[in-house]
Amino acid sequence: MSSILPIEDRPIKGRDVEVVLPSVGRRVRCGGETSGHVVGCRRAERSGDCVLAELPRWGSGLGYRPELADAIDAHADRVDWLEVITEHYLFAPADERERLRGLARRFPVAPFGRQLSIGSEPEPDPAYVTALAELVSDLDAPWFGDRLCFTRTEQVALGLPAPLPRTREVARRVAARAQRVQDAVGRPFLLENIAYYVDLASPLTEAQFIAEVLEHCDCGLLLDLAGLDVNARNHGFDPLGFLDAVPLDRVVLAHLAGGADGAEMAVDDHGAPVPPRVWELLAELVSRTPILATAVERDRGFPADFGELLAEVDRARAALNPEVRPGPVPAPSVSPRPRSRPLPAGRTPARNAPSW
Repeated sequence: MSSILPIEDRPIKGRDVEVVLPSVGRRVRCGGETSGHVVGCRRAERSGDCVLAELPRWGSGLGYRPELADAIDAHADRVDWLEVITEHYLFAPADERERLRGLARRFPVAPFGRQLSIGSEPEPDPAYVTALAELVSDLDAPWFGDRLCFTRTEQVALGLPAPLPRTREVARRVAARAQRVQDAVGRPFLLENIAYYVDLASPLTEAQFIAEVLEHCDCGLLLDLAGLDVNARNHGFDPLGFLDAVPLDRVVLAHLAGGADGAEMAVDDHGAPVPPRVWELLAELVSRTPILATAVERDRGFPADFGELLAEVDRARAALNPEVRPGPVPAPSVSPRPRSRPLPAGRTPARNAPSW
């Protein structure tokens, strides 16, 4: 039985709308549409609540990079929302944070991190989590994301995402840690699958491991379709079988990017246009489950013609919603729902990190 639960027969349209984030019980302004569905979660079906329910439908976004700033500003009407790299702003000077707030006054903005290292043996740095909570609050973002991997050990910062040992024990440990981070920040935490280039023998497949993690926390899934394509080609598995095995009812957002084909393997370097294989995966994904947003990513190889990226943003929007793009029509608010876990007395949402 599907876990996607309709809240009404049609989307609630409007570029500037108010919704209530059930994870914190407060209203936020957001661009795009609110979803005509709630994102379900199997774990929450048992408890009767889900922090992913009633998140806004943001539509087709773009990864914000300084190299694209002027072009984004000149074509603001063509981009539904922006995704910023968390670490660029966590401990940024006051003037840089104010520029980010200015960006957030023009666009819906959400942060995606690369260095939380949710799978490392040491717990996440409390200072990082505190700064992350403040950043999410400043942006009034309905979610934040990071990679399901580790990027550091107690002695070494790897600088790149490394895959975790795919065991049920590790999955449950990571799930508990992700839940603590989500509760500290006070907004839904979206965990992203990574591209990996060494695949050690493990009891679980990547998809089974992701499913096990999400079975033991109520975080969301950020599905990196470019990473999925690269992994499927490098490691010889069927990407549609991957979609069969992961809990698609937890997918909130999909990342879209292009990479490079090396002599021995494909590389997910975000340096090329989104290839046909990734567009096909997006079409397959949205045929199976409604998702709330996409984000086109480009980290290098920026095109001389920004229209190339705008065309990808447009194509992703069409895949999400083949009907007319949402216009500035006011929408009613969604009734609040309780948090899956109430904040302890005296705690303020999106501002406090736990004592690890």
